[in-house]
Order: sequence, then structure tokens, then C-alpha cells
Amino acid sequence: MDLPVDPSTDLSADAKAQIWADALTAIALVALDPHAFGGIVIRAHAGPVRDALVKILHGLVADTMPVRKMPSHIADERLLGGLDMAATLKAGKPVTQRGLLSEADGGIILVPMAERMEALTASRLTGVLDMAEVSLQRDGIAASLPAKLGVVALDEGLGEESLSHALADRMAFRVDLTHLSIRDLADAPLAQQDVAKAKGVFDAASTDDRLTETITALATAFGVSSVRAILFAIRTARGLAALDGRAFVEDQDVELAARLVIAPRATRLPMHDQPEDKQPPDEMTPDEAPPPESEAQDMSQQDEQDDPQPAPDGPLEDRVLEAVEAAIPAQLLEQLRLGAAMATSSAQSTGGQGAQQQALIRGRPIGSRRGRLDGRAKLHVVDTLRAAAPWQPIRRQSHDKASRLSITNDDIRVRRFKQNEESVTIFVVDASGSAALHRLAEVKGAVELLLAESYARRDYVALIIFRGESAEMVLPPTRSLVRAKRCLAGVPGGGGTPLAAGLDAGLDVALECKRLGRSPRLVVMSDAQANIGYDPTSGRAGARADALTAAERIAAHGIASLFIDTSPQRGSRKDSMSKALEIAQAMRAIHLPLPYPNAAGLKELVDGGLQRKAVG
Repeated sequence: MDLPVDPSTDLSADAKAQIWADALTAIALVALDPHAFGGIVIRAHAGPVRDALVKILHGLVADTMPVRKMPSHIADERLLGGLDMAATLKAGKPVTQRGLLSEADGGIILVPMAERMEALTASRLTGVLDMAEVSLQRDGIAASLPAKLGVVALDEGLGEESLSHALADRMAFRVDLTHLSIRDLADAPLAQQDVAKAKGVFDAASTDDRLTETITALATAFGVSSVRAILFAIRTARGLAALDGRAFVEDQDVELAARLVIAPRATRLPMHDQPEDKQPPDEMTPDEAPPPESEAQDMSQQDEQDDPQPAPDGPLEDRVLEAVEAAIPAQLLEQLRLGAAMATSSAQSTGGQGAQQQALIRGRPIGSRRGRLDGRAKLHVVDTLRAAAPWQPIRRQSHDKASRLSITNDDIRVRRFKQNEESVTIFVVDASGSAALHRLAEVKGAVELLLAESYARRDYVALIIFRGESAEMVLPPTRSLVRAKRCLAGVPGGGGTPLAAGLDAGLDVALECKRLGRSPRLVVMSDAQANIGYDPTSGRAGARADALTAAERIAAHGIASLFIDTSPQRGSRKDSMSKALEIAQAMRAIHLPLPYPNAAGLKELVDGGLQRKAVG
């Protein structure tokens, strides 16, 4: 089976038209009731396609609700509200200023570059979507302001960055427009008056138990564990009926709702085939008498226990099941079929940006904290004034001073900064055996593709090969494409498989990168057929024990890692996979069987798979 690759070149005109039509439907539902649907994640590059969809949204809501644009790095006082500094200093008492969220009450928050949103900001939005209010407890102010809104998150990530999973889970829709051009767009079928008419019908639209059962069974079949997804799908079916002017839900509403909500969240494919050991009832021979009723009930209960994840059945369920599977993005569908769908990390995982670290005087500002004027940190003037303002009346009375402003050491606030550690992707490649040249060719291509992006992402790539009786670092951590090509050109192949030596060398480089303040990521490519250990006379058993020991050391240090199994696809494949899986589990690495790798697919898997931190 081929690797998941960029599906942009494979999409037909009909597929692109379907993507745009679904995006128009989703944006119309958000305009219908932003809070009920939570919002939408629009994954697209900045350009005319995304701008066209945002313009359609503005046209659907027009003057009926506020639409506020929120920078991804917005400060808390602007987001939530707080003291109005000018009014407070003028009045001599605390004066509250509303934040962006409360200003958008009843409307929509538009977030460009949402993939770069701070984890704290994402958690603020998550709480507001849950509670529909802003709880303001800061700067001596205690208030609850209404904030019933929806979020339109514009995700411009290239694969290494993504929106917070918790925030995305609270938005009903996710659309991917990265493969569309301006030529693929069509006019919106709905206008503002159509959405306005549907608002009155939406609350009265009725559903039945069959709809809930169908959506729940579909979510279970596709591995969607979030209850919010089921609720969103039910609301979507009601909203589709309302947009069509109906007060009741029909089968096509259920099908489209499942395609819009369930398909983008799928984590596995349902089982379509019936087990071979179960014979259909209509093929039962006359000589086979049915079991007694009590025994049949026991067997039915046992079947339910043995199959806790049933696929939906029935004419409607079958149609919806096929529609949802057809709507799963091509790249995700290939990953699900490979059995290697890698969970998207939360906002704390930064992919190619490397781990985040706090800094005293350099980096991106992330607010302030209480501090001292000792020359080690920069004074945050505005936050210092904000901390001192509520206490001015008391200080004037206690000190009997006519001064306009009194500041104490407790009021001092200093700036906080955050820097991203540089990422280092360390390839540890098995260069032994007759197939080494093929594997090395793929790695060379992947390293060159990663290096081509390193100038923008500021990450490093290193290459270690192991063969014969030792391991060798042929490419130290570098961002130089010329140096990489020169070092890769003369990499040899053949000989034994000293897997333990290769893992130890990779760990040494990773620990050195950590010491230098970089964020290492380890990619091991091997068939795990270790035959050379620390003691060359110990044989295969000793070599395997040494490899497991080296893998456990990698896990102990918490190095994020990916084990790519390069075993050939032949009769011993199962045994080879079990050995590779054992090594990967000892490393606490993601295990990926990859009999036929290619450079582009390998690069994409490294970018996506190592977003998830190793379990420490």
C-alpha cells in the first residue's frame, strides 16, 4: 500500500466542487447560530480562496451580529477585559473596560493564524464557548460578562502546527481549502434573508430517536469518542432542515450532517465485512434448528460483548456510512488504512518549532509577572500602573499625600518572554545488508526535503548510519543543504546490523542537542534484525538484548522518537514486524511498518508523527 501523500494532485473537479459546497453549507450554519455550532476551523493558505469564504460569512451575517477580529497573540486584558487605565487614573477609582470576547456577545470571533494561538488564550476561548460568559477576576475587579459567541479559526499551518485540540473539539465544522484555487469556487446558494428566515425554524426543528441512534452508531463506527461531535451532528441536521425551510429532519439532512461533522474527526474505518464464521440467517439449512430462546438471548448478549464497536446497519445507516467514508480527507483516509493515524497534539506541542522555553529579556512577549527592578528583567510599565491604580485612594489617605500616583515594590511588574528551542531531527539509519542502498536513497531524499524547509523553520537535521560493528555520524546537526549533499553522497552500505550501537549514537547526539538548548527528535529506520551487540561474540540473542537495553535508555530520557520498520514484505514479515515493534515499544516510540518508503512520504510522516511527545 502506498504512503499517504499530498492529495492535491489527485482531486478531481467534482471532488473540489464538493469541498467548496460543504464549506458554504458549514459557513451558513455558523451564521445561523454561532454559539450552537461553536464555530468552524478553516484550514487554508492566506489568499483569495479563504478570503472569498470569509467574505461570504460577512455577507450572511451583515449587520445582524458583531464580528470581531482577534490576533492570535492577544493580551489577556484586551481579550477578557480589565481596568481602563485612563479612566481609572482620572477618576481615582477602578473603572472596568470590556474585553474583545464580551464585545462579540451574540456574534463571531475571527482568529487569523489560529495555529499559533497561545495555549492560555486557547483555554480562555474554550471556557467561554462552554460557559457563554467571561468570568473577570483580575486587577481588583470581579464580574461576569455575557459572551455567547462562535469562533472562526483560520488555520494556516503547514503540517507542523495545528490548532488546540480542545478548542477545535468545541467547533462543529472543519474544512480544508488548501487544494482549491479561485477557479474552483462557485456562488453561494444562500443569502442573508435565507439565513434570517431559517433562524425561526431552527429552534422548532424536530428530531427523533432514530436520528440520535444513527449519529451515535456512526460516531462509534468511525472511532469518534467526543459526545460534542454527536450533539453537533444532531444540531447540524436540524440546521440543514431549517435552511431548507422545513421543521422536520429528513434522511439527506442526516447524511450531510454526518459528512460535515463526523468525517473530519474519524480515527478509524468501520468493519464492513461480515465475519466468515457467521452464516447469514437466510442461508441457514433446514437441518440446522435454531437454538432455544434462552440460549439465543445468551448468545446475543455474548455477541454484543465481543463486538463493542458495531457498525451501523440498515438502509439509511448504510448510505450515511458510505457518505462519511467518502468524505474523509484523502490523506487521513490513507493513514487510517495503514493503521498509523497519529493523534494531533495539543497546542503545547509545537512540531518543527521545537519545545518552548521561558526567557528573561528576549523572545516573544507573553505578558507580565510580579518582579523586581534588579536589571535582569524589563519593566512592564502599563501592567505596573494597572497593579497600582486600585490602591491609589487608600495610599493617598494613609500617607496624606497629594501626589497623583504612588507605586510600591508590590506593584512592580516585569515582562515575560518566550523563545522556541531549535528542533533537531536525528536520522538513525540501518545501512547493513543488500537493501541498504535503497533505504539510504530514500533517507537522502527525505533529509534534503527537510533541509529545504529548515531555513524558514530554523531546525536542524543529522544523520547516523550503523553497519558492520559500529555506528558513525556522517552528518552532524546542520541546516546547510550543500554540506548535507556532500556528506550524503559517499555513505556506504552493507555488513552486519549493530542496532544497539546505532541507538546509543542517536541518544548521545540527542542528549548533546538538549544540552545546547535544542529540541531533539529521533527517527530510527531499521528492520530490527540485530546481529552485532556490544560483545561481537554474543550472537543474535545478545545483540537483541543489547538493542532492547539501548532502546530503554532512550525512553528513560524522554526523547520523542519514531521507529520506521523497513522489513521487506516476504514470508518472515510478521516475525520481523514483531521484533521491530518490541524495540519501538521499549523506546516508547511510534512504530510505523514501511515496506516501500519514498522520500516525500517519509518527510511528511516525520513532520506529522513527531508532533506527539514521547511518553516520559
